[in-house]
Amino acid sequence: MLIFKIFRTDEWQTLRKEGRTTGAPIDVADGYIHFSTATQAAETAAKHFAGQDGLFLIAAETEALEPELEWEVSRGDALFPHLYRELALTDVVWAQPLPLVEGVHQFPAGLEEAAV
Repeated sequence: MLIFKIFRTDEWQTLRKEGRTTGAPIDVADGYIHFSTATQAAETAAKHFAGQDGLFLIAAETEALEPELEWEVSRGDALFPHLYRELALTDVVWAQPLPLVEGVHQFPAGLEEAAV
């Protein structure tokens, strides 16, 4: 199953340059890297990245992240994937820009179907 991480441009560039990352400042503060499922990603973008342009959507395969990937209750009592280790560039299945159009982030068509 694919899960998703939203990175700002500088965070994505750091991962590409260094080959690994501890995530965004919120990830470092919480002690794990926050991910979302395909059904959670748009709400995550709206809640935590509202109005921000220059974002990238990163996809990772859950099997490649185990056993350091844990599913924990978060927003709305839903289970969210949290990675308790650095994210390596080799963990990234694909990455693409997450454009902001008229204030709304434009996710890839068929994201939910492609995530399974």
